[in-house]
Amino acid sequence: MLIAPKALTENTMDREALSLDKRKCLHAGPCGIGEKALYLNSFYIDRIFYVKYEDIARVFKRVAMSKGGFTGKGLFGSIPYLVVQLKNGREKQCNFKIEDDVDALLRRIELDHPEIPTHSVEAEERLRKALEEEKKKYLKELSPEASESVSRLEKAREFLAERAGQADNLAYCAKQKRTLDSINPTYKLLAVLILVAGLASAVWGAYAWINKLMNGSVYFVLFGFAAIFFAIATRVLPSGRRNKKFGEEEWEKALKLQSDYVKSKNGFPVPAYYAHPIVMDRMIRAIKMGRAVKIDEALEVVKADLKALNPSVKVSQKEYDEVVVVKPLFALMEYK
Repeated sequence: MLIAPKALTENTMDREALSLDKRKCLHAGPCGIGEKALYLNSFYIDRIFYVKYEDIARVFKRVAMSKGGFTGKGLFGSIPYLVVQLKNGREKQCNFKIEDDVDALLRRIELDHPEIPTHSVEAEERLRKALEEEKKKYLKELSPEASESVSRLEKAREFLAERAGQADNLAYCAKQKRTLDSINPTYKLLAVLILVAGLASAVWGAYAWINKLMNGSVYFVLFGFAAIFFAIATRVLPSGRRNKKFGEEEWEKALKLQSDYVKSKNGFPVPAYYAHPIVMDRMIRAIKMGRAVKIDEALEVVKADLKALNPSVKVSQKEYDEVVVVKPLFALMEYK
């Protein structure tokens, strides 16, 4: 460990324990989840700070909008942050490039440290009110068949929650595969051309500048680097981890892992490619609201609801958080 992370509180670890915990921590974007501490980034350096879990009062996601995001124009729309509120009153905000990394980190904290709230105070209040409104839609009494369906789904949800990370990985791989499959080859070619042009411009500009061949050669260097960064920012450049073959292989691995797991439970209620706790929750709600009685009917209701959702439909925060996780599973399988 060349650079030891700095503690954000007076509750510190000795260097040996800190080094071991950081080395084994699970990376989530620029942050990390260790056994004893949460590792946080600065603007430039990943996992350069740490705070022990007993010193954390609350951790949650905050999404800010860039100017381009508000106008609907510009390269970048939303900027995700992880906000960590400490018991000593301090607050640390960590910037992320990918919102899914924040969500994955928060889900892991929910599993490993359920005592730490993972929503802001305002969000908790909104979720509480939303839950109250949701319960008002439930039937006062379920039929014996509906009750049996709910009981089976609740047991399936608990079974999947034992390996929640595996289910989340399945959903992530589905989303990744859909993204990679949807990239237009023309965009890939255009990004490669921009990258090559940027490299050529930067090299020529540097050569001309060093040898004083022309005035303004520095602008070729600046233009070249701007083109290179733009090509990288598009996230369509083919690489070892950004191509259709890689996406297919990762999806097949995740699906096989989940299939083997659900096969160990006789009579699992849904196919392995839909085996996620959120799917179980949505099916349970469909039955409690009287929209279905049998498990097969509840799954069809979930499919119809997800299929009907598009960017123009306004949903609650809870609905949004669920949909962004599980809709790729259904879309990838074409809702079969």
